[in-house]
Amino acid sequence: MKKLFLGLALTAGTLAFAQETETKTETKTVNASPLKKDVQPIRFGIKAGGNSAYFSQQKFGINTQQLGFHAGVFVNIPISKQFSFQPEVLYNQMGAKDVMYSTETDNGVTNVKTKVQSRVKMDYISVPLMVQMRPTDKFYIEAGPEFSYFINGKNKGESTVASTTGGVTTTTSNSHSTDIDKDMINKFNFGLGLGLGYDITSNIGINARYVNSLTKIDKSMSAAENNNRVFQLGVNYKF
Repeated sequence: MKKLFLGLALTAGTLAFAQETETKTETKTVNASPLKKDVQPIRFGIKAGGNSAYFSQQKFGINTQQLGFHAGVFVNIPISKQFSFQPEVLYNQMGAKDVMYSTETDNGVTNVKTKVQSRVKMDYISVPLMVQMRPTDKFYIEAGPEFSYFINGKNKGESTVASTTGGVTTTTSNSHSTDIDKDMINKFNFGLGLGLGYDITSNIGINARYVNSLTKIDKSMSAAENNNRVFQLGVNYKF
């Protein structure tokens, strides 16, 4: 009988000790870094839009803007909740337009308007490397370098004569186009870009950017008067 009571006492003591030990055991939870928790996944996308380009030697205005487009792909690599790195590869049109002269004569019977202008269209493969900062979840500001390689281009000349007599207007136009001499052009173009964007949805966004080139276009001219300038406005889609 004594052995039975002694065995029950030992068993009860062991269970009590085990319960007390379990109660005092603390569970430690390793929390993930808040910085890593907020970082979004890497996303790929496509983008396209319009360009308005001119040369640095020109004054900015309607008469100097050469319209074109850009289109390509990008990858957005988040660094933190507010910062990300976005390299892009774009087909990029630059150049300039210049109204060489515009005249108007009127002899009381016939009014004649003459306009002569030239256009330079230049095609590049551009690689912008943008760092984006987000003050809010949807809005961002970006800046970074852009490296471009010249593919081809054309010089175009256009003349238009509009003659109006008795309320009837007759318009005559003449144009010519020649390929740009690649030996006269710097193949490599380096610029700095500054822009902003807004994410309409998690997939669709809009973006505006200004790129100021620092390398000269024509090898025979000075760099200060011979750079590309381009405004870009477009849309992007993230997968």
